[in-house]
Amino acid sequence: MTDVFLERAWPTPVTMADLRGMVEAEDGCFGLHRVEWCASYLSSDARELLCHFRGPDAESVRIALRQAGADLSNLWSGTVHDAPGVSAAEVASANVVVVRTFDAPFALEEMQARSRASLGCLQIHRVTYLRTFFSNNRQRMMCLFRAPDAESVRIAQREAQLPVERAWAVRRLGRDTL
Repeated sequence: MTDVFLERAWPTPVTMADLRGMVEAEDGCFGLHRVEWCASYLSSDARELLCHFRGPDAESVRIALRQAGADLSNLWSGTVHDAPGVSAAEVASANVVVVRTFDAPFALEEMQARSRASLGCLQIHRVTYLRTFFSNNRQRMMCLFRAPDAESVRIAQREAQLPVERAWAVRRLGRDTL
């Protein structure tokens, strides 16, 4: 199975009714193409959404989303990497997304080593790393954290000298929360 990620943005906040409508539109197409919606992360201002899907291949996910009417301009395939020993319940508690973009392909192992070296900074600011979504082209990374707020994550990442394009507060959405 292949993990695929879709980043969406709107000029005005999206409503829960809009999100339910998107899920309903996708349901028929997803079954046909054997695509699973894993979870989405909605920004606190309801203008940004990160969606995680899994399918037999990236093209199956792309076809299903296209048939459902989704904007595919920010669609990418990648891999999922959990923090050691993290549980599914802990991942579900993520409330901050950190976006990292690299000009050239970046080694995941290098970021993991840098992150391990920065554990003290995270602990000081009560930030817990949970999961990373890493693009197959190795130029995009989105990390999930649990923290008091997005600013705590920004500060911890800055003190650890880790690259951050953006950090935003989110709430997890899944079939259980819509």
